[in-house]
Amino acid sequence: MTSPDTDDDKLDPAQERVLRKLRRFALFSGLIMALGFLAVFGAIGYKLMSGRKSAPADIAGTIQLPKGSMVRSAVISGELIAVTLERDGRVETRFFDLATRAPRGTLGFASEP
Repeated sequence: MTSPDTDDDKLDPAQERVLRKLRRFALFSGLIMALGFLAVFGAIGYKLMSGRKSAPADIAGTIQLPKGSMVRSAVISGELIAVTLERDGRVETRFFDLATRAPRGTLGFASEP
């Protein structure tokens, strides 16, 4: 049996140029693909590590609500506390700052006429 890598199978110069170009192209495309994978996994890791912002461990204080209102729900989202309440047959949501408990806004709800 003979070895396929014998000196009899020398490539001519044109074939060697094509082979070198092909190797450079394969190397370049491999590097681009590796950079793409690094960018995707880096973005996923960044989202996993920076996306977890928790509320303070101890939340204490008092939020003043109008007299006669009944709280339906309260939710902490980001830097806001959203309190949905019912007052005089109307439903509204009031927003308060998480750190200072200062009012940030009110959202009222009404049915269509």
